[in-house]
Order: sequence, then structure tokens, then C-alpha cells
Amino acid sequence: MRILTGGGGSGGYLKINPHNFSLSMSGSMRTTVFHCFPLRSYPKNPNKYVCKPLKISNSLRFSDTCTTTTTTSRRWLRPSSSFAASSSSSSRSFLGLGYNQRNKNDKGLVLSFAYTTSSNRRHYSQPHNLHQHKQSFGYGRYAYDDYSEDEFGGKAIAKSQSHKGASSPENIDEWKWKLTMLIRNNNEHELVSREKKDRRDFDQLSALATRMGLYSRQYSRVLVFSKTPLPNYRSDLDDKRPQREVVISSDLQRRVEALLNGYLSQKPRVLSLPKSSSNCESSTLNEDFVDIKAPTSVVMERILRRRSLHFRDKQHAWQVVVVSGETGCGKTTQLPQYILESEIEAANGSACSIICTQPRRISAMAVSERVAAERGEKLGETVGYKVRLEGQRGRDTRLLFCTTGILLRRLLHDKSLKGVTHVIVDEIHERGMNEDFLLIILRDLLPRRPELRLILMSATLNAELFSTYFSRSPVIYIPGFTYPVRTLFLESVLETVQYRLTPYNQIDEYGQDKVWKKQKQLLGKKKSQIVSVVEDTLEAANFNEYSRQTQESLSCWNPDSLGFNLIEHVLCHICKKEKPGAVLVFMTGWDDINALKDQLQAHPLLGDPSRILLLACHGSMATSEQRLIFDKPEDGVRKIVLATNMAETSITINDAVFVVDCGKAKETSYDALNNTPCLLPSWISKAAARQRRGRAGRVQPGECYHLYPKCVYESFVDYQLPELLRTPLQSLCLQIKSLQLGSISEFLSRALQSPEPLSVQNAVEYLKIVGALDEKENLTTLGGYLSMLPVEPKLGKMLILGAIFKCLDPILTVVAGLSSRDPFLAPFDKRDLADSAKAQFAGRDFSDHLALVRAFKGWKDAEKEQAGYEYCWKNFLSSQTLKGINSLSKQFFYLLKDTGLVDNDPATWNMWSHDEHLIRAIICAGLYPGICSVVNKDKSVSLKTLEDGEVNLYSNSANAREPKIPYPWLVFNEKVKVNSVFLRESTAISDSLILLFGGSISRGGLDGHLKMLGGYLEFFMKPALAETYLILKRELDELIHNKLLNPEIDINTHKHLLSAVRLLLSQDQCDGKFVFGRKVPIKHSKVTSATSKSPKGMLSRKGSLIGGGGDNCKNQLQTLLARGGRHHVPVYSTKQLKNNQFRAMVEFNGMQFVGKPCSSKKLAEKDAAAEALQWLTGETGTPTGWEESDDHKSIMQKLKMKKHGRAW
Repeated sequence: MRILTGGGGSGGYLKINPHNFSLSMSGSMRTTVFHCFPLRSYPKNPNKYVCKPLKISNSLRFSDTCTTTTTTSRRWLRPSSSFAASSSSSSRSFLGLGYNQRNKNDKGLVLSFAYTTSSNRRHYSQPHNLHQHKQSFGYGRYAYDDYSEDEFGGKAIAKSQSHKGASSPENIDEWKWKLTMLIRNNNEHELVSREKKDRRDFDQLSALATRMGLYSRQYSRVLVFSKTPLPNYRSDLDDKRPQREVVISSDLQRRVEALLNGYLSQKPRVLSLPKSSSNCESSTLNEDFVDIKAPTSVVMERILRRRSLHFRDKQHAWQVVVVSGETGCGKTTQLPQYILESEIEAANGSACSIICTQPRRISAMAVSERVAAERGEKLGETVGYKVRLEGQRGRDTRLLFCTTGILLRRLLHDKSLKGVTHVIVDEIHERGMNEDFLLIILRDLLPRRPELRLILMSATLNAELFSTYFSRSPVIYIPGFTYPVRTLFLESVLETVQYRLTPYNQIDEYGQDKVWKKQKQLLGKKKSQIVSVVEDTLEAANFNEYSRQTQESLSCWNPDSLGFNLIEHVLCHICKKEKPGAVLVFMTGWDDINALKDQLQAHPLLGDPSRILLLACHGSMATSEQRLIFDKPEDGVRKIVLATNMAETSITINDAVFVVDCGKAKETSYDALNNTPCLLPSWISKAAARQRRGRAGRVQPGECYHLYPKCVYESFVDYQLPELLRTPLQSLCLQIKSLQLGSISEFLSRALQSPEPLSVQNAVEYLKIVGALDEKENLTTLGGYLSMLPVEPKLGKMLILGAIFKCLDPILTVVAGLSSRDPFLAPFDKRDLADSAKAQFAGRDFSDHLALVRAFKGWKDAEKEQAGYEYCWKNFLSSQTLKGINSLSKQFFYLLKDTGLVDNDPATWNMWSHDEHLIRAIICAGLYPGICSVVNKDKSVSLKTLEDGEVNLYSNSANAREPKIPYPWLVFNEKVKVNSVFLRESTAISDSLILLFGGSISRGGLDGHLKMLGGYLEFFMKPALAETYLILKRELDELIHNKLLNPEIDINTHKHLLSAVRLLLSQDQCDGKFVFGRKVPIKHSKVTSATSKSPKGMLSRKGSLIGGGGDNCKNQLQTLLARGGRHHVPVYSTKQLKNNQFRAMVEFNGMQFVGKPCSSKKLAEKDAAAEALQWLTGETGTPTGWEESDDHKSIMQKLKMKKHGRAW
């Protein structure tokens, strides 16, 4: 909107953008641009502004803050005294902005500015009618930064409407009509524009769309206006989305076609039998009994019995009851016993069957042991437990503690819970996904099972929510019996321990300072979520009652930091000055636990094992390690437990007296619009903080140290967002279909709080892509198998294909590794050494998964020689994690054995475990559609996914350190958005791998044009090659389907088909290239593989192989050396000649190749690479100065061995 127009012939004017209050002034020779925005509103409160740095043509700078002066009739916003020329020029400039209300009845608004230099002075003032302002606000003219050089070498904004960059009111009015028509048209949902003038006016158009209730976003050069929210990236609007020209050698194509034709000519006739039913419930029981503990005292038994009378009388009449009890009231351990005793007294003990669900494995095991001990029994008699692939129960078990997932798996085969009389769902306040899912099923089941009793137990005060969900069921409140807990927030903690916070001692040790600096660089001026939530609260807080030192500490407190040094200081204070008792420290995740543990072990007091027992508690730890936190230490030794939020509920550390709470937890949230999970530390809820505090008062009075101010605690949300609303739903949707619960969306709409429809849609689409559901959302044969495996669908698919293709051991290792935490350790002070160790395992395979397979195999070999610990220490591996992976691998094998896909002969199901190409294929099949394209640039690698566009690899990936990746694609286990989108655990794959083992393929509109993922992935090739891929894919899918229908089928009878597949996978040299822009068919010109002899002249001096053999000769050379073995990366050096031309030399393995003179450095380097390629492919002799060289023979011999599928 044009506010001021210059007078006279100068043509100067002032423009203001009403969205961000960006103002610009342009005169005929001078340009001034500055940005200001009010703290509250404009122009209601113009007294104070914060201004961004100003740059104008004569190098003047504007200070960050401004002062205001008031005159009789005018308010002026004036720059401070620091506004002066930064150069040595004697000219000075002055800039002022003000507005004037001439009298109370005058509605006019006057904005004025003055611009002064040594040569001239300009002043403009013009009234602007407020009514006109309201009409044109948001879609009038605005200051578009389209610069042109002025006489001072600066950049000038276009001076008038007719100049380039000025907005057009006619265009805005036209778009107002377009958007109105869009709203009225029910058949249209969005408008797309590629016009340059629309991009110029996008700020105005976006504001207009917002006021009309529409969404808008700019994707590069494309504008979209939509009735629904728009994602961050749209592949259909990306002109540079992956389009791949697929090239294989003619010889390879002929060999594959010959095998395929032989298979089709004698294709065996398969008799498909119905899948035999099998009981997938594991019968694995742990027969080891725990020691019998002393029963509860007689006095306590009488007290508890009196407390139970009311519940025991009422639970017979109520079908559903909600029990709300504070921490320590005994609801988890006592209520199940009351029910059991009541049934026994009523002579129903033999028919009684009580299932009590717990959210975590450790809770189910610990509570069952406690209850069995109170009853004076051995675990496995009346009381037992069952967790995934582990349990202890018997025929006489009447009270079973299990995880929620175990009960859901029972519902898979027993939809009415036959024989179960009582279901107790504990810790429902945590709102886990499985718990919310179970509540929907149970609510539908209760009318069909009127004799079934349901008890819901919550430790917080939101019981009314669950009561309403179950038709206003009764609520019983049980007061807590916890001891008083002294609560100290950060301000009191600093006073008590006499610790001073500074900006430096809040940077966590062991390299966290580097992470902190990197995060600041990535975020720029954007505040993190942790800071933004509490920023206003901290500004309004009053800490005057505390000492000056504490006030100064609080003023520089960094909410982003966990404060390892402060935690260390608090622990020292507790150990030196407080009474005996264990300390429970709540951290955010495993990495923080490990880092803090390392720091504490280096402390002279806290690291002394004779005085301190330092333990960790995390969900991924082995059960035996988790149990250590319950053991009482020796006299004189204080126990310190570093735990995540899993220690908030259900488990009781009897000797815990002190709690240190950092107030944060790593929580996964799900961005359904962009289909991306986000993993960021976030503040916990008030309910979680109370739960943590309650851990200190279970057995005696305690103390809780909250390492955040009280005002921050008061700004916390009351309850955590349910997991159903913040995580992907693929596994849950698969369970819904396996339980035959009808439409997925309809079922989830009955949840306590139903998830976003887009989240459900994303999950259903994913299950269709992986083959678990058909187009009508019915469960497929593969989906039935996947529902029988207690892992994510992608991991289950890998297990199934590993069994089918007799390549099981390495796939078991990969799946177990992805189900555990990363076994590769990366100490912050030895990161380079750890990275080198992992690189040794990865070799030149460009795969984190194959690196894991090699590391695990080496560990197993070392364990046989009783050298496992030394092996782990040398290679920066976690011994406990590898043991856990070994245990999980065995459990997954028994699950597959129950499905009938594997037998007892290891030689049979490991026949092809040595084939790394087949391992890649199975990994690709499981992780698809988690795929990104790989485009090698001169100095970097560009990665792009379907939902996110440009992405990055996690720094601990073996591929993150590679300057070039000689494969066109990466499949990845998961992507997480922290600041940017990062990919975890990736493996490089070829074109043939994705075409044969990815998802479904469809034909494009041209001959030789294939599409995947709805057209996001496009492949162009010779029509005959496209037909070969289509037939191979069809036959391969049919073989897998028949094997699943009848596990007795021997796939070795299809040897010609499998030979064709293995040949194509092993010999695909990735000789194709990416093309961008418009879709064009591949040119059917003669193509030469980089590893075969080519006629003279096939190698172009411009750096590319004729016919699409690669991006250029530099990439071809890099790829050829990478595939030929462990050769050095080629190094280029360029020299400028006298005739303004350049000559380059490339060197690798001590050999030098010199190219011809070229007009630029880039062309010269490509020419040198072409010389090296010609020698490697046998077109030229030995390089000058070399009488004999083995490198040519070495490379070509290794490539030849690779063609025949042998190891290098």
C-alpha cells in the first residue's frame, strides 16, 4: 500500500507493507529501506518499536532500538545516536517517521519522513484517509524488493508502478475475484499459478487468502491457494523431482531375458493351499522362581482389608468402575488382590481370571513379583506375568499382569475374552496408543459380555473423562498414603545449594557445546519450542524475594540446557549434607543418560564406587539390567538412578528419598500434513511433574528438586497429549483390520479423543503401499502374516521375505537392531575414532544395515573365543545392546517358526545369507516407501524425499561421511524432524532393486516410462527393458504370494526366475542418470557400460557417456573406482595456460592423467576424467611414465568378479 508520494520531480515515495510493517523510500538517486514492527499493535500504540538493522545505499546502519520524542502535535520515531555513516564519508543522514492527528475530529493520518545527505534534503508529508486505508489494507501496493543499481553502487527499489517489481492493484483485484470463485465452487479445491507477477504480489495475495479463510504457500516458482492446509513440500509441483533414466548393458539385458524366457516356457504349476492355522501365542515361559519375600504385617493387612470393603461390595454391582488414586495409595498392588479374594470368598475362585494391563514390561514384571511376595507365593502360581516373548505363569494362575499389547494380541484369537472375568487397565492417565485402542474394544465388548467387569485405574484427577466415556460409570477416589515431600523449584534450589548459573556452565560437557552451537546455527534467530513456551512467563516473573546472586543466575538461565553441571552440583549437595536414601534423576533420553553418567563417573565423589552406586533405567535396556534399580545397596553406599519418564509410574524404588527433575522429556509428535514425525525435547505436564515428585515419598519423607522455576511449572499443560494424537498409526490400523473391527476411520472415530483424519488416511495409504491392505482396505495375505508379528509392519515384512528367500540370519540381525537402540557408540570426546570404527564395518557398501550385520557377526565370533568385551571396547560397540539384539533375534526366529515359514534346518533358511545384494533387496522391500533420491554434486550429495524435499542424513550414519554415493537411491528406517528432516539408518540401492522389490509399478504415458509412488518416482528406459522389469516384478510378486498361501512350497523350483533376479541385482552398475524438468522419453542411442570396452569416440570430451551413461565423466570415474575396490578418491589440479585456457590433471593411486586444454576449469577436469576413464575401460595404453601397473588389472578383475556374483 503506497502511503506517501514524493513531490516535485524527484519521484520519491514511501511504501509500507501492512503485514510486517516493512517500509521503503525511494527517491530518484537515493534509496532507504528499513523494517520496524510494534511490540503490541499499530498504530494504536506507536510509542515503542523494535527495528531491524537498516542498510541503505550510502552504507548507513540503523540501530536495533529506537527512541521516541513527543512534540505538541506530532509523535516522531527517531533513530538513536548510533545511526551514522559507517564509512569515512563526511555526509550524514537522518531518517524520521511520524504520524500526526491534527485534531480530535480529523480522521486523517499523516506519515512524514526526512532524508538528509550532504548534497540535498527531502521532506515529504501527505495525509492518508483512514477509510481508504481500511479498504485497501492488505491487497494494495507494497514494497517489493526488486533492486537496481544506483550511482553509489547500492540497490534501488523500483520507483513507480510502471517499473519492474511494483505491484499491480489490477492483479490483486483479479485474484480477489478468483479466490471468491474458488470458495463458491465445490468441485475445485485449489488454484495454482506460475505467473511472475503473482509471485511478486504473493505477500499481498497470501494476506488476502488468509482473510478469506484460505491457505496459501509458495513452492519455488509456483503459488498455491487451497481450501485445505498445505504441506511444506509438494512433489507434483517440483520441476526437479527425481526422474531417472535407467541404463543397463545390452549383454546383461540379453542374459536376464534369456533366463526369464526359460522360466516362462517351463513355469511350474503351483497348487495354492489355504494357509494352515497356527497358534502364534508364544509358549515361552520362564520357570525360574524368585525368592519368597516376607508377607505384609498383620496390622497392615487389617488396615488394607478395611479399605477394601467398600470396593469389594460395589464391584459386583458395577460393570465398569473408574478408580482414581494418588501415587502410593496401593491401587496397582492391592485392588487386584481384593478382587481375587472376593471371588474366592464367593466360591468363584476356580472360575476367576483377572488380567491387569501395565504400559511397560518392567512394570508388569515388578508388580507381579511384589504381589506374589505379599501373598507368600512363588511367582507363577496364583500370580503371574506375561510380556512380549517372556512370561511366568501356570495352570493355577488367576491374576495375570501383562503389557497392553499382550491383551490386544489375545483379542486377535479370542475376540470375546472367553473365560476372563475381570480386566484391569492400569495407568490409563498416560493415554498410550494401545490403552486408548483397548478402551474402544472393551467398550464395544461389554454389551456382549454383561458378566465381564472392567476397572480403570488412574493416578491423576482426570477420572471424569473416562467415566463419561463409559456412560457416566461410577468413580472411586482413594486418597494417597505418601509421605510429605519437600518441593524445591530452581530459585530455591540455587539458594539451597549456593550455585551460580552462567552462560558457560550451562553448556553440557562431552561435546554438547558443539551440538548447542550447531543448533543455534540451524535455528538462526528462531527460538526453540522449549524457550518459546516459557518466554513470556519468565519475563513476567518476579524474583525480588531471592538473593542478588540467584536473580542474576535466573536471568541467564537457559531453558534449552539440561544443566549437567547443575545436576552434578545438586547430587554432591545431597550426598554431602542430606540424609541417606536413593536419588532418582529424571532425564530426557538414553543419550543424555549416558552423557551424564560419563560425567558423574569422572567426579571424585560421585564416581567413587565405594560410596556411590550409579545405575540407569531405560526402556531399551535388558530386563536383568532394569531389575538392578530395585536392589538395595550396601550400607554406606548411596544409590543414584538415572531414568527416563518410564520411572514415573507403576514401579517403586523402595529406598528412593530424593528426586531430581529436569522437567523435560523427549516426545514424538506427528505432523500429519507433511507425514513426518518430530522428535524434540518438550516440557512435561503438571500431572507428570506430580508423578515424578511422588516417587520421593513412597516409603519415607522425601525431597524433590525441580530444575526449573515455579512460574515455568505453572505454565505447563495439565495433561500430556494422548499418544493416539501425536504418533503415526500404521501398526494400530493393521491391528484394527486383523481384529476385524470394520472400517478403520469409523472405528477410530469412536476413540476417547479421535485422531486427525489425515493421520488415519496416511496410515491406510502406507499399509496399501507395503501390501498389507488392498484397495478396498481389506487385509491381504501378507497383512495377515504381518499382524501375527509383534513388530512394525516394515520390520515384519523384512522378516517374512528373509524367510522366503532363505536369507534369514542377517535379516534377523537387521530387524533386531532396528528394534533396539543403536549398538554403535559415539563418545563425544572420541567421535572421530568411533566414526572410523563404524566406517570399517560399512566398507564401501554404503549401508548402515550391512555395517550392523558385520559388527554383530564379528561380536558373535569374538564371544566364541570369550573375547566379546575386548571386541566391543576396540570397536566402540555396546556389549549389552549386542546381547539384546542376539536375544531378540532368537525370539523373532521362534515367531517365524510358528508361522510355518521356517523349519528346523539352519542350512535351509540361510542358503543365501552370503548374498549382500539379496540382503539389500529385502531391506529395500521392508523400508519402502522410505526412499530418497541421491544426486551427486561437485562438493556435496543432494537427498530428496517424497514428502519433504531436501533432507539430511544423521551424523552417525556411515553414509553421512561419504563425499559421493555411487547409487541413485537410499532407503531409510525412519525420518525425524528436529530442526531439519534427518534420515536414520540408510542403505544405498540400485535402480533394479527398487523396481523389483519396491512397491507396485505402473506404466507411464510413453513407451519405456514406468512410475511408482503415484508418479513421484519416474523411470525412463528402452521399451524392451521396461517390459523385462514389469514381467520380473509380476512373477516375483506371484511367487511371494503363493509361498505365503502355502509355506510348503519350495522356491528353489523357480531357479530360472531367481537366477534372473539375482543376476540383475548383482550386475546393475547404476549407469543411468537423473533428468530434471519436463518429462522426456529416453533416447534410444547406443549405450556403453562404464565397465565394458566401448568403441572409440563413445566417451565424450564434454564429460558424459553418450546415451545417458552418467551425469559426467567425473561422476563416472568416481563410481567406477568405488565399485572397483578400495581405491583412493581422485584428486584434481588445474593450471591456467597463457591463452586463457585451462588444463587439468587427475590423480589416484599414484597415477596421473592429463586432459586437453579447455575453456574453463570445469571442462578441463571433466576432460582429465575422460582420459582416466578411457584407460580404465581399455581404450588407451599405460599412462606416461608407467612401465607396468596393476591398478588397471585390479579394478577390471574386481568388476569382473562382481559380475559373476563373487566376493571381492
